[in-house]
Formats: sequence, structure tokens, C-alpha cells
Amino acid sequence: MERSLSQYAPYFYALLRIVAGLLFAMHGSQKLFGIPGGGDPVPLVSLMGFAGIVELVGGLLIAFGLFTRAAAFVASGQMAVAYFMAHIPQGPVPLLNKGELALVYCFLFLYIVTQGPGIWSLDASRQKRG
Repeated sequence: MERSLSQYAPYFYALLRIVAGLLFAMHGSQKLFGIPGGGDPVPLVSLMGFAGIVELVGGLLIAFGLFTRAAAFVASGQMAVAYFMAHIPQGPVPLLNKGELALVYCFLFLYIVTQGPGIWSLDASRQKRG
């Protein structure tokens, strides 16, 4: 069974990259435009505004697989900073300080840095042409 499922690994990795990138971009669009959710946008020239830009642009780059490793590296770093700035002061346990999503994104994006864009990415199609 393991052999039969492993042939699909590149496709599921691509789906993981695309879904994670789009969800991350939605965090940025929520900060910058209040969409989805209808909240008030944060000031663009602020720490949260910068975070929103990184999330929106980085998430879209990861989802489309363009400059994937660099975008995932920056996004991973941002999530590490977010965890230590916003969550650790509330306590050391991620489940209690509501930081588990930041940690999951941090390590997921580090994994994407090591794996690269994979199939269904603009980076892969650029390499084929070049």
C-alpha cells in the first residue's frame, strides 16, 4: 500500500503548498482589507500592516509556486517572530497561548523551503523553459 500511495506524493505536496499559501494570503487580506470577516483594516505603515503585506504577497507566491523558497523562508521567519512577540508573553504552551497556528505555519513553511516548489508551480514551468 505504501508504494501505491507514494506515487501521489508530488500531487499532495503541491496541494499542501497551494492550500497553505492561499490560507496564509487570506490572513494578509484580512489585515490589509478586512476581507474576509469584515473587520477594520490595519494601518499599512505599522507592524501589523507589514505582517499583512508579507502574508498576502508571500502566501500568493507560495500558492503559485513563484520564488517559492524565498517566499516560504520569509513567511516562516515572520511566523516565528509572531509567535515570540504575540504568543510567548501569554505563556509557554502553544495550545494555551493560542500560538499553535503560528508554529504550524512556521514549520510548514520551513518544510516548503527544503522541498522547493514541486509540481504545479510557476518555478517548475520556468525551469522547463530555461
